[in-house]
Amino acid sequence: MSAKPHKPPALRPGDTVGVVATSATVEPAYLERGVGALTAMGYRVKVSDRALDRDGIFAGTDRDRAREINAFFGDPSVNAIFAARGGYGCGRLLPLIDFAAISRAPKIFLGFSDATFLLNALVECAGTVAFHGPMVAMDFANGLTRRSLDHLARLLSGESREIEIEAREVVLPGVGEGELVGGCLSVVVAMLGTPFAPRFDGRILFLEDTGEKAYRVDRMLVQLRQAGVFDRVAGVVFGAIRPFEGSEQERARIAAFVADQTADLKCPVLFGIEAGHGTENLTLPFGVRARLDSTRRRLIIAESAVS
Repeated sequence: MSAKPHKPPALRPGDTVGVVATSATVEPAYLERGVGALTAMGYRVKVSDRALDRDGIFAGTDRDRAREINAFFGDPSVNAIFAARGGYGCGRLLPLIDFAAISRAPKIFLGFSDATFLLNALVECAGTVAFHGPMVAMDFANGLTRRSLDHLARLLSGESREIEIEAREVVLPGVGEGELVGGCLSVVVAMLGTPFAPRFDGRILFLEDTGEKAYRVDRMLVQLRQAGVFDRVAGVVFGAIRPFEGSEQERARIAAFVADQTADLKCPVLFGIEAGHGTENLTLPFGVRARLDSTRRRLIIAESAVS
């Protein structure tokens, strides 16, 4: 794919958002509330007929879920596609996705958590920008802050030409610039060694996660380190990493492990932006050039993510 991913067309009020189930089973009440939130933002909504399917722990069979994703990307009446929820199962779909067709007619795809599989594959295999952000039957259903909703609308409409997101702390100083990739830490690690894994060379790596014990976070960071990922990136920025137990002791252990595993990197490392689980979940565009600036404690997206 080209070095500069294709930008999908902008999404504006009155356009149609398609909702697909990529992973675990979806609860009808949560889906209904999430659709209501999208409607309140001024979008038309088209929900997949199979969004409430069940196949064990999954929202339908792998083939059916992949078929719906491919169909919504090919549907001219749908302007953007939002994932219903995460959980587990999106990685199973990647060999069944028609990335060549998506490359020819890119659309906004929005999701996070388990959808990290598809976000990075869209950047790498379809050569398109993808969007790490809230999901319909989760964040939208539970209620997003006004800042998060405004940020999302401006980003997807192309109104925001430059976006700055503040980090809580600087782990390592410096300035780095490159395309943004990454997402849920456990999923990024699970993608290593597959044809769908993101390229890390000269890129800004974003990482976040939830429900992990501190030692498991360290184990995943060690894997990234020993795989050479941290040696190749232009910067690392962390969102929240919510521990399994939620105690201050576990949070402190995670912070110590992050500092330990990044201590000798030759690029900036920032921690604590409001993106991902347990935050306002501000939307991030993957495949778009970004800059990490430790002096200002900012992740800066300096170009529009849509065409």
